[in-house]
Amino acid sequence: MSRIGKKPIQIVTGVKVLKTDREVKVKGPKGELSARVHPEIGFEINDDHIILTRRSDQKEHRSLHGLWRALIQNMVIGVSEGYTKKLELVGVGYRAELKGKKLQLLMGYSHPILFAPPEDIKIETPTATTISISGIDKQLVGQVAAKIRSFRLPEPYKGKGIRYEGEYIRRKAGKAAAAIATK
Repeated sequence: MSRIGKKPIQIVTGVKVLKTDREVKVKGPKGELSARVHPEIGFEINDDHIILTRRSDQKEHRSLHGLWRALIQNMVIGVSEGYTKKLELVGVGYRAELKGKKLQLLMGYSHPILFAPPEDIKIETPTATTISISGIDKQLVGQVAAKIRSFRLPEPYKGKGIRYEGEYIRRKAGKAAAAIATK
């Protein structure tokens, strides 16, 4: 049996979970999310927890069991607490600022990059070199963070670029170190 799938999902106080035919709707203080559950996965809503079941022990059904348990758990956490990803800009002259609702990035290109986030996502710039992305949908927050990071990926020689907060960039030696090693 799936280790993740068999764990019940705790419903936090202030969160309401509604079940329609194949759809689960989660409402909380931060917003509302819904998803269409796979037909091979069944779910039952009790007083303070949700239990997911599967039709058989086939490999596909076992993987779907754990997947849907994690997705519904993420929805419950999202509408109650929300999700946040932080990005750091490393490099001389690299900075970010909000222009209305759009994020303007100066990343060493000949032009500034303007990024318009989806309406469910909130972007803040506490300092000129940090970006905070928050929202209730974990997948959408991660996707927006990855899109912003893709504008200037961290490079391995000087470490310049956009990186996740606390991300370790493995550094490479430059040409000077290679020339010394050959002598």
